[in-house]
Amino acid sequence: MDKIRASKIAKDLVSQMTVEEKMTQLLYNSPAIERLGIQAYNWWNEGAHGVARSGTATVFPHTIAMASTFDPELIQNIGDTIATEGRIKYNQHVKYNDFDIFKGLTFWAPNINIFRDPRWGRGQETFGEDPYLSATLGTAFIKGIQGDGEFYKACACSKHFAVHSGPEKTRHGFDAIADKHDMFETYLPAFEKTVEAGVSGVMGAYNRTNGDPCCAHPYLLVDVLRNKWNFDGYIVSDCGALGDIYRDHHYTETKAEAAAVALKCTCDLNCGDTYDALVDAYEQDLVTEEEITASAERLYTIRALLGEFEELRPYSDIPFEKLDCKEHQALNHHAAQQCLVMLKNDGFLPLDKSFNKRIAVVGPNSLSVTALEGNYNAYASEYIPVADGMRRVFTDATVTVEKGCNYCDEFLNHWSGFQNMISDGIATAAAADVTILALGLDCSIEGEDTGFDNDYTACGDKKSLYLPATQQKLAEAVCDVCDNVIVVLMCGSSIDLGEKVTNHAKAIIHAWYPGSVGGLAVAELIAGQFSPAGRLPVTIFKGDHDMPDFEDYSMKGRTYRYIDGEALFPFGYGLSFTKFDYSNAVTDSIDDDKITVSVDITNAGDMSGYERAQVYASYTDSRYATPHYQLCALKSVEINKGETVKVTMDIDRYWLKAVNDEGERVEPNGKIKLYVGGHQPDAVSNRLTGYECIELEIK
Repeated sequence: MDKIRASKIAKDLVSQMTVEEKMTQLLYNSPAIERLGIQAYNWWNEGAHGVARSGTATVFPHTIAMASTFDPELIQNIGDTIATEGRIKYNQHVKYNDFDIFKGLTFWAPNINIFRDPRWGRGQETFGEDPYLSATLGTAFIKGIQGDGEFYKACACSKHFAVHSGPEKTRHGFDAIADKHDMFETYLPAFEKTVEAGVSGVMGAYNRTNGDPCCAHPYLLVDVLRNKWNFDGYIVSDCGALGDIYRDHHYTETKAEAAAVALKCTCDLNCGDTYDALVDAYEQDLVTEEEITASAERLYTIRALLGEFEELRPYSDIPFEKLDCKEHQALNHHAAQQCLVMLKNDGFLPLDKSFNKRIAVVGPNSLSVTALEGNYNAYASEYIPVADGMRRVFTDATVTVEKGCNYCDEFLNHWSGFQNMISDGIATAAAADVTILALGLDCSIEGEDTGFDNDYTACGDKKSLYLPATQQKLAEAVCDVCDNVIVVLMCGSSIDLGEKVTNHAKAIIHAWYPGSVGGLAVAELIAGQFSPAGRLPVTIFKGDHDMPDFEDYSMKGRTYRYIDGEALFPFGYGLSFTKFDYSNAVTDSIDDDKITVSVDITNAGDMSGYERAQVYASYTDSRYATPHYQLCALKSVEINKGETVKVTMDIDRYWLKAVNDEGERVEPNGKIKLYVGGHQPDAVSNRLTGYECIELEIK
């Protein structure tokens, strides 16, 4: 259905409503209007990496793990699968008259905020720290969710607009200060590109940005989103954010005034109850019926585009058996393999799957299900944590398991027990020939506004870039008693294992929150059943790196583009079991809109596998240049051993322009340099991989 017809349906329905009825439709839990034959609809649903919070669905790797695939096609397929399962569930919900929360087709995903600071607990929900990667993968996810049919299969929503990435503890009253250069170079591009791609919704953030609440922001919502980018979809508040306007930001005095300023900034939908006060705002002449009508029409246009008002509901023929089916499980398994990043390998891996000695799996994530899920998760029909994965793959080995410690709390002489398990973990490792150290966090430690505060975490944000002390103690002790240690790190962010563990470990695998079968994928990597291909979507900083103040939103010193000093493991980095050689890189065409680069990639190793080709740009422009290189193109390609593939990548000129102090993209002075390879062209990546990128120069 085109938007013109959908808009006509919306206008016709809304025209038959009273002003009071229109107001009720601006709440996320929109009630039925029986006299018009309109059913209740709850807008709130989550689908970041699976249809969340409503029964069984496929649990894919979390968003930060998806980002490490550097594979837009894979991400689009995941989005399409989530939408398919969402439709299956929706069809049953409608059949059984269930219109409760998490039962609709409007998914409030993806989170395309920039993971600017490794301490932010919600960084796991993002596509990482780079604007191009976030925009590219976010767009792919949205295309998968919404589909290309006559009707939307489901609706996606880009969040949280804008300049939002912690701290969690003060997010309801915090003011993020960012100049226009940083806003338009770093914080806004992913939103702009997903709007260009046709995203249905945009969610405002909790915080203020430069003084104004994000959900009632005249500049961001009206001047930029609506007028500059011509966004015609719906805007929704983050949940409870409109209440923050008067309670925490003290931007208005009353609830009615908060509702009014948000509506006037075209925030159409309230996740919360502040729009209950629209009646008061209307009676006080703070809002007009025309403004209420405009928001209601935008919302009903979305519902029409989903096919709600069609006599034959679209996608109603998707069989229920497709939910969590073998095809979806296979895609999830593949995604789990592709998201794993091998940070170190001393030649110890792969370990032959016929290995028949003792393997110890030690650490708080040995059998953890929550570390497979991350947050905003679905509920899987089967979970395979690391220890179970090792048992399935290494069938001839004796696999022993010990937790060894909790994530971050250790109490001696604690009556409840299970607080001091370190000697058990050490003993198990000492008796083993190989130890898998399953370390990291889960969403109770790093996450969204957890309310949990201790020496390591503040409401979900980390206070340290190292492991929690109790895990560090366990890991170092295990390294003292076992020569062959493989670290599997499961978390959503940057963690330094410390010099002793990093140097001692034969191999280090960053597994993120890898989805319901992530433990199987980890074991298969260790056994060499596939070649790892994941790349870091974030910088892994040294634990003692001098980070800027968490509340400072200036980009200076942040991410690989602005880092001061060296990374421990750089953005874009990841090792493989095979070897890819790059040659014959050329610019095939150059025009005003794009530059096309091609390169020959040869798999010169002993295994077939995927390679993540990357192009970075830099330019010398003393006015506006960022300090380091910037990702501007990528391509994931599968190459058989001994095969050479010609890979072509298009670079949108948008990503090659400099951003001036007014936030405008301008042609940079001088020449632009491009770097083509499997990593960024920094000294640390060159040293870790053993090769340098190919350099090209263009005007």
